[in-house]
Amino acid sequence: MVDPERDAFSLFLPNGVLDWFTVVSSAKTAGTLQIIFEEKNIPPITEDIRGCHVESKGFKEITVGDFPVRGRKTMLLFRRRVWKVEGREELLKRDIQLIWEGTQLEKEFAAFLKVRS
Repeated sequence: MVDPERDAFSLFLPNGVLDWFTVVSSAKTAGTLQIIFEEKNIPPITEDIRGCHVESKGFKEITVGDFPVRGRKTMLLFRRRVWKVEGREELLKRDIQLIWEGTQLEKEFAAFLKVRS
């Protein structure tokens, strides 16, 4: 089913964000717009862990600078979920590339700034 509001909102966000994250809140001040996303509880199951008990163990937050919106600095706060697989030490996380390597900037925004300099 087509959701026009979701489709319109996705035009302003990094590609694919709404596939893996839910918007949980937003806030704006005179100079800043902040949108907070929470990763959906869909663990990245691979063949080697299929059938194992997987449990969400909380979040790690990252803040990403993005293109300004209506003259406000835009900050996207992503609450990245981690999961514990029964019988394993390491935590499981989804490999979603949100930032340009070596920066805290969204990939497309960082590429735009690089071209402009």
